Amino acid sequence: MGKVDIVLPAMGEGIIEATITKWLVAVGDEVSEDQSLVEVATDKVDSEIPSPSAGRVKELLFNEGDVPQVGQTIAIVEVDNAIDCESESQQEQPQEPVVQPVSESVKSLTHSEKELANQIVDTALLPQTSPLVRTIAKREGISTEEMLNVKGTGLNGRITRDDMLAYIQKRAVVAEKPKAKQTEQIEQSTGAGVEVIQMDRMRKLIADHMVASKQTSAHVTSFIEVDVTNLVQWRNREKEAFQKREGQKLTLTPLFVEAAVRAIKDFPLINSSVEGDKILMKRNVNIGLAAALPNGNLIVPVIKSADKLNLAGLAEKVNDLAMRARTNKLQPDEIQGGTFTITNLGMFETLTGTPIINQPQVAILAIGAITK
Repeated sequence: MGKVDIVLPAMGEGIIEATITKWLVAVGDEVSEDQSLVEVATDKVDSEIPSPSAGRVKELLFNEGDVPQVGQTIAIVEVDNAIDCESESQQEQPQEPVVQPVSESVKSLTHSEKELANQIVDTALLPQTSPLVRTIAKREGISTEEMLNVKGTGLNGRITRDDMLAYIQKRAVVAEKPKAKQTEQIEQSTGAGVEVIQMDRMRKLIADHMVASKQTSAHVTSFIEVDVTNLVQWRNREKEAFQKREGQKLTLTPLFVEAAVRAIKDFPLINSSVEGDKILMKRNVNIGLAAALPNGNLIVPVIKSADKLNLAGLAEKVNDLAMRARTNKLQPDEIQGGTFTITNLGMFETLTGTPIINQPQVAILAIGAITK
């Protein structure tokens, strides 16, 4: 019997860790090749990690809610053919996982990610802690300053694993008290006729990202009314023939994407991001399409190199990404690297709107309802 290490893969640019949200298997379960083992989540996307080989689950190294780092082994699968599986695993996984150093990664992180990365850098400087204690501190986002509050019971006051776990448990209780008190106060102030709904993880992240965008750059909105009579009539005439010929439904979205791509070619500076006092003008036009999820949250899948696709290619990408966004099947790299975003307000019959820029992009296009 051999074994295969299940490693947390790279989840996209700037992602250094992921939260284990749900194990789909238990120790002792038989699994098939490509069977999903675990659901993980970052602040960008939820994803599943499959088994590279058929076998039996030998060990789960993290619990639900734990936050392993990219490159860490999170589970072990026992397999029948040790030689083939080990060599195959070595071919698929590099000997040393390629992980951006924290100091380099910080440049491309969001505000909240930067804070966590800085905490990770600081905890590595603690002299009176073991590697295990530092790992726990990193995982829990405990800063150097906060570590000074942990009472060590080891030799010469050294902080032990049990000290850390006791502190984390106490920390969680303290953190929950204000939340519980706040919820109680809200319920008391609003009365019995109001239901208090706790935001889920994605909604809180969206809110933080939008607020951070407003604090990062000045937002200026320009409204333009466009006569799309000819466009709508052409689409109505061609949609049946287009579907027979291309095997894809022709909606108005790929037509607007194509128009945006042409405009970006005429005004390439809009396809940029800002880093400090430098403007980074992107060669590839990667169009993000804001899509509403069934639970009311929002995700922005990206059409990579949209400037190199014709209308049929854009229609195929739009339909595929929209379908997989609704069914939570998007891969991490499919929501990364956007250079310009389009959002559709027309589904709400809204004529105009002021969307928030998807940082670090410099612009976003909102398309309102088409009416007479």
